[in-house]
Amino acid sequence: MPFDSSSRILITGGTGSFGKAFIAETLKCYPKIERLVVYSRDELKQWELQQHYPERDFPQLRFFIGDVRNQERLRRALAGIDTVVHAAALKQVPAAEYNPIEFINTNVMGAENVVQACLDTDVRRVVALSTDKAAAPINLYGATKLCSDKLFIAANNIKGKRDLAFSVVRYGNVMGSRGSVIPFFLEKAKTGVLPITDPEMTRFNISLSEGVAMVLWALENSLGGELFVPKIPSYRITDVAEAIGPSCEKPITGIRPGEKIHEEMITASDSFTTVDLGAYYAILPSDGRVLQRYQEAGISSTAVPTGFAYNSGSNPEFLSVEQLRELIREHVHPAFQPA
Repeated sequence: MPFDSSSRILITGGTGSFGKAFIAETLKCYPKIERLVVYSRDELKQWELQQHYPERDFPQLRFFIGDVRNQERLRRALAGIDTVVHAAALKQVPAAEYNPIEFINTNVMGAENVVQACLDTDVRRVVALSTDKAAAPINLYGATKLCSDKLFIAANNIKGKRDLAFSVVRYGNVMGSRGSVIPFFLEKAKTGVLPITDPEMTRFNISLSEGVAMVLWALENSLGGELFVPKIPSYRITDVAEAIGPSCEKPITGIRPGEKIHEEMITASDSFTTVDLGAYYAILPSDGRVLQRYQEAGISSTAVPTGFAYNSGSNPEFLSVEQLRELIREHVHPAFQPA
């Protein structure tokens, strides 16, 4: 169990899709935690969230306006906090190509600010969210998240003898999250046209609840230095279009700048330090210290084969059209019917 009645948690980007799901699940499963701080920069989104969680019913919830670009503000927010989930990021791929320095300031320098603020306070556990686009990145967003991953993993080298662990969770497209393809297609289906970037395109798929469960698992089980990757299914973009709008036109528009046909979460170059933990893979630091700690702790792990890669196009598990429809009803729109 990652939390108890004395736990004091802060989530950056707490008003985003993941943040709201994390808050809901944490308050449901651990209602007696001492404090849960929502750290984000948008006062309107915080106000809207406060209407859903009134103070009289959720006294453990705190709302703290701040930007991860501001290390001093972060340090103030982290006073008395023992657990940090870092979900704040700019993430739209085309926007990153057009506004690169803004993404660098938030995703890279913001990550470093979180690391430094955690080192300067009494935080004990940190899990940062990553993305499949950080593996062998070809766009700026992916490159900034790869930098962020490296900063959090490397932070374990400078913590000294403190009881402090930094880990990263990397997963694929979150079903129903803002800006993702399923909400986009659900809206476009009303027009009778679903634009397909490339008929060969595939993506990994994970639900918000699965993403939250993975972060909670990482908070409880990580030793520090791991980059965790879940074993999740893929989908074909053409199957998503068929699931949502079988009667819609589906013109091919071509891929956007910075897009891949298939996404990766583990590259062949990562295979030398990747282990299989059962439900998850873990990419470990190359110095072998985390693997040694796994062995000393009796944690079961199996090295993946040399050259192993985890790619959405070669993934052995793909979602069918009907499975996609059921998942849309379960996680996105309960009353969904194909157009």
